[in-house]
Amino acid sequence: MSSVTLYRIDPVKNMQRYYRLDIQPDLFGNQCLTREWGRIGRAGQMRTTFYQSMEEAEQAFIKQRTAKERKGYTMKTLEIYRTRTIYENGKPL
Repeated sequence: MSSVTLYRIDPVKNMQRYYRLDIQPDLFGNQCLTREWGRIGRAGQMRTTFYQSMEEAEQAFIKQRTAKERKGYTMKTLEIYRTRTIYENGKPL
């Protein structure tokens, strides 16, 4: 099944968000698109939408992913440690 986690991190704005998309089948033959979002390190919110076919679920998945990527979400993360030193790919910025 399809699954992706996107991140939007901006240390200047103190923004540390994630958005997770996942497609899984349910017990009745439908496809479930589960969206989970929130602040990294905190409990987030979750919403599941049911679709009759995998094609419909994949179209909704792509639509949601494209919308979030337009807003600045990416698959790449910045590592922020307690010292407030910001690291990207293991190197300090």
